[in-house]
Amino acid sequence: MVLAGLYYTKEHEWLKIEGDEAKVGITDHAQEMLGEITFVELPSIDSDVDKGDDLAVVESSKAASDVYAPVSGKVIDVNSELEEKPELINEDCYEAGWICRLAISSKEEIEKLMDAKKYEEYLKGI
Repeated sequence: MVLAGLYYTKEHEWLKIEGDEAKVGITDHAQEMLGEITFVELPSIDSDVDKGDDLAVVESSKAASDVYAPVSGKVIDVNSELEEKPELINEDCYEAGWICRLAISSKEEIEKLMDAKKYEEYLKGI
């Protein structure tokens, strides 16, 4: 499932723009590939990240996978529910399973991300 209205990366992160902020998570494709999520290492609040930096780590019964920052910014909130319920990513990766919120420092970077249609095309090719 790919939701319209979000932005996507080739590393399977999604970004939901909310003014000058954005929610970040991993896509439905990513959570399916990982299998049952067993642990999420959340980023530190107030940490600055550049596009492409390691943002979080998601571990599953199959593997551990880095989550990369889709845009540059400052971490302003994390989904602390994931510490107790990492399976929220499997159950609802686009809503309850969000990972963090960023204050975006470079809106130009958003233009380099894929929209839902382009991401669906990208998935067909992998």
